[in-house]
Amino acid sequence: MENIQTTKTQNFFRILLGIFMITAAIGHFTFQRADFQAQVPNWIPLDKDLVVILSGIVEIALGLAMLFLTRYRVYIGIALAIFYVLVFPGNIAQYINGTSAFGLDTDLSRLIRLFFQPVLIFLALWSTGAIAFFKSSRQRK
Repeated sequence: MENIQTTKTQNFFRILLGIFMITAAIGHFTFQRADFQAQVPNWIPLDKDLVVILSGIVEIALGLAMLFLTRYRVYIGIALAIFYVLVFPGNIAQYINGTSAFGLDTDLSRLIRLFFQPVLIFLALWSTGAIAFFKSSRQRK
Protein backbone atom coordinates (compact mmCIF):
# COMPACT_ATOMS: atom_id res chain seq x y z
CA MET A 1 0.00 0.00 0.00
CA GLU A 2 1.27 3.41 -0.86
CA ASN A 3 1.99 5.87 1.91
CA ILE A 4 -1.11 8.03 2.36
CA GLN A 5 -0.35 11.29 4.15
CA THR A 6 -2.89 12.80 6.52
CA THR A 7 -3.13 16.34 7.81
CA LYS A 8 -3.02 17.49 11.41
CA THR A 9 -6.79 18.01 11.24
CA GLN A 10 -7.31 14.46 10.01
CA ASN A 11 -5.02 13.15 12.75
CA PHE A 12 -6.96 15.14 15.33
CA PHE A 13 -10.23 13.54 14.24
CA ARG A 14 -8.62 10.08 14.05
CA ILE A 15 -7.46 10.46 17.66
CA LEU A 16 -10.85 11.85 18.69
CA LEU A 17 -12.61 8.86 17.12
CA GLY A 18 -10.19 6.50 18.86
CA ILE A 19 -10.94 8.09 22.24
CA PHE A 20 -14.67 8.04 21.44
CA MET A 21 -14.50 4.31 20.66
CA ILE A 22 -12.59 3.49 23.85
CA THR A 23 -15.06 5.53 25.91
CA ALA A 24 -18.00 3.78 24.24
CA ALA A 25 -16.37 0.40 24.92
CA ILE A 26 -16.02 1.25 28.60
CA GLY A 27 -19.73 2.12 28.56
CA HIS A 28 -20.48 -1.32 27.07
CA PHE A 29 -18.84 -3.00 30.04
CA THR A 30 -20.07 -0.66 32.79
CA PHE A 31 -22.43 2.30 33.18
CA GLN A 32 -24.20 2.16 29.78
CA ARG A 33 -24.57 -1.59 29.52
CA ALA A 34 -28.37 -1.55 29.83
CA ASP A 35 -28.65 1.22 27.23
CA PHE A 36 -26.56 -0.78 24.76
CA GLN A 37 -28.62 -3.92 25.46
CA ALA A 38 -31.79 -1.96 24.72
CA GLN A 39 -30.38 -1.07 21.32
CA VAL A 40 -29.69 -4.64 20.17
CA PRO A 41 -32.40 -5.54 17.64
CA ASN A 42 -34.70 -8.39 18.67
CA TRP A 43 -33.98 -10.28 15.43
CA ILE A 44 -30.34 -10.87 16.41
CA PRO A 45 -30.23 -14.54 17.51
CA LEU A 46 -27.76 -13.99 20.35
CA ASP A 47 -28.10 -12.97 23.97
CA LYS A 48 -28.22 -9.17 24.09
CA ASP A 49 -25.62 -8.96 26.85
CA LEU A 50 -23.25 -11.14 24.80
CA VAL A 51 -23.71 -8.84 21.80
CA VAL A 52 -22.94 -5.82 23.98
CA ILE A 53 -19.81 -7.43 25.41
CA LEU A 54 -18.55 -8.60 22.00
CA SER A 55 -19.19 -5.24 20.37
CA GLY A 56 -17.45 -3.55 23.30
CA ILE A 57 -14.38 -5.71 22.70
CA VAL A 58 -14.41 -4.76 19.02
CA GLU A 59 -14.84 -1.09 19.92
CA ILE A 60 -11.92 -1.04 22.33
CA ALA A 61 -9.73 -2.84 19.79
CA LEU A 62 -10.66 -0.39 17.04
CA GLY A 63 -10.23 2.59 19.36
CA LEU A 64 -6.76 1.49 20.44
CA ALA A 65 -5.85 0.73 16.84
CA MET A 66 -6.97 4.21 15.74
CA LEU A 67 -4.63 5.68 18.35
CA PHE A 68 -1.59 3.47 18.11
CA LEU A 69 -1.46 1.49 14.87
CA THR A 70 -0.96 4.49 12.63
CA ARG A 71 1.00 2.48 10.08
CA TYR A 72 -2.23 0.60 9.30
CA ARG A 73 -4.57 3.55 9.72
CA VAL A 74 -6.17 3.20 6.27
CA TYR A 75 -7.18 -0.40 6.96
CA ILE A 76 -8.30 0.46 10.47
CA GLY A 77 -10.40 3.34 9.14
CA ILE A 78 -12.07 0.96 6.68
CA ALA A 79 -12.68 -1.55 9.48
CA LEU A 80 -14.16 1.17 11.72
CA ALA A 81 -16.43 2.38 8.90
CA ILE A 82 -17.64 -1.20 8.36
CA PHE A 83 -18.27 -1.52 12.11
CA TYR A 84 -20.36 1.67 12.05
CA VAL A 85 -22.40 0.21 9.18
CA LEU A 86 -22.88 -3.07 11.04
CA VAL A 87 -24.17 -1.41 14.23
CA PHE A 88 -26.47 0.97 12.35
CA PRO A 89 -29.42 -1.49 12.47
CA GLY A 90 -29.35 -1.05 16.25
CA ASN A 91 -29.88 2.69 15.81
CA ILE A 92 -32.69 2.02 13.34
CA ALA A 93 -34.29 -0.49 15.73
CA GLN A 94 -34.09 2.05 18.54
CA TYR A 95 -35.97 4.56 16.36
CA ILE A 96 -38.56 2.11 14.99
CA ASN A 97 -39.28 0.54 18.39
CA GLY A 98 -39.27 3.86 20.25
CA THR A 99 -36.69 2.56 22.71
CA SER A 100 -35.40 5.15 25.13
CA ALA A 101 -31.65 4.83 25.70
CA PHE A 102 -28.67 7.18 25.91
CA GLY A 103 -31.01 10.04 26.82
CA LEU A 104 -32.84 9.69 23.51
CA ASP A 105 -36.40 9.64 24.77
CA THR A 106 -38.33 11.15 21.86
CA ASP A 107 -38.88 9.97 18.31
CA LEU A 108 -37.32 13.18 17.03
CA SER A 109 -34.11 12.73 19.02
CA ARG A 110 -33.84 9.10 17.89
CA LEU A 111 -34.43 10.17 14.28
CA ILE A 112 -31.80 12.91 14.44
CA ARG A 113 -29.29 10.38 15.78
CA LEU A 114 -29.68 8.30 12.61
CA PHE A 115 -28.15 11.12 10.58
CA PHE A 116 -24.96 11.08 12.66
CA GLN A 117 -23.98 7.54 11.65
CA PRO A 118 -23.04 8.55 8.08
CA VAL A 119 -20.94 11.35 9.61
CA LEU A 120 -19.08 8.80 11.73
CA ILE A 121 -18.54 6.58 8.68
CA PHE A 122 -17.17 9.53 6.72
CA LEU A 123 -14.91 10.60 9.60
CA ALA A 124 -13.51 7.07 9.97
CA LEU A 125 -12.62 6.98 6.28
CA TRP A 126 -11.46 10.57 5.90
CA SER A 127 -9.42 10.89 9.10
CA THR A 128 -7.40 7.76 8.33
CA GLY A 129 -6.70 8.62 4.70
CA ALA A 130 -8.91 5.80 3.41
CA ILE A 131 -10.81 8.11 1.06
CA ALA A 132 -7.53 9.31 -0.46
CA PHE A 133 -6.42 5.67 -0.71
CA PHE A 134 -9.58 4.74 -2.61
CA LYS A 135 -9.16 7.73 -4.94
CA SER A 136 -5.52 6.93 -5.67
CA SER A 137 -6.38 3.25 -6.25
CA ARG A 138 -9.02 4.23 -8.79
CA GLN A 139 -6.62 6.59 -10.60
CA ARG A 140 -4.01 3.85 -10.99
CA LYS A 141 -6.43 1.60 -12.88
